[in-house]
Amino acid sequence: MGRKKVGIALGGGAARGLAHIGVLEVLEKERIPIDMIAGTSAGAIVGALFAEGMSAAKIKKELLGMELTKKSWQMVDISLPKTGFISGKKLIELLKNYIGDIDFSDLKIPFACTSTDIMTGEEVIIDKGSVLEAVRASIAVPVIFAASQYKGRFLVDGGLVDQIPVGIIKDMNADITIAVNVTPRIRKIKKRTYIEQAAPYNPPIEKEPNMYTIMMNYMSIMNSRAADASLKKADVVIEPRLADISFTDFKKAEQCILEGEFAAIDALLDIKKLLAD
Repeated sequence: MGRKKVGIALGGGAARGLAHIGVLEVLEKERIPIDMIAGTSAGAIVGALFAEGMSAAKIKKELLGMELTKKSWQMVDISLPKTGFISGKKLIELLKNYIGDIDFSDLKIPFACTSTDIMTGEEVIIDKGSVLEAVRASIAVPVIFAASQYKGRFLVDGGLVDQIPVGIIKDMNADITIAVNVTPRIRKIKKRTYIEQAAPYNPPIEKEPNMYTIMMNYMSIMNSRAADASLKKADVVIEPRLADISFTDFKKAEQCILEGEFAAIDALLDIKKLLAD
């Protein structure tokens, strides 16, 4: 009887998605097999690189070598605001240097990524054709990135409908499903907050968020509410501690990766037990 097949679902999270690299690096070192990958948004980028055959250590070396805080602006190509402010062409050209313009059938590990049809609200799963086009569709944060035109549809960030694509991994016939959630979940609290004229609130002075930060935090809050349903389907859940790292905080890339490593180490016993059972 053969061993159990392991599938991993990598969730969206912009800069926080770098934690996926740390998770995959630990699993590689511990010889945990990864037989299939599904990714959303940032998870689609890391998942595609790994599925193409690049080791997690190599991905980490390349991304840290890019000095992301400097390079991030070089990946921004402002467009006329039809469906988004950034066209995404420069980012895809950068990814092309690492992935190549390859087809899903050329990948070393079966891979799928999710996107959302912004006109119908449908989840669109892409596992055939150009990997670059699929990743481009999955990372298109609404309003920020222009929607991706793909086979007659206008596709945006898959996290709108499926933040952590555990269901896709199950559809790919994984025996063991690992979910990696890099969006900190909002914990339920007993008290609501009211604004009272008699007791004005004096918050600490913070830097005013820009439009991009507001948009990403809006999605973070929304995705946090939706994450629970996906995570309940997984056999193992890995959640790096990233609450103090914002969606746009690429200067904390090393910290993100390290938190991914810590979280994966915590989950190793559960994964190995499932493989042994």
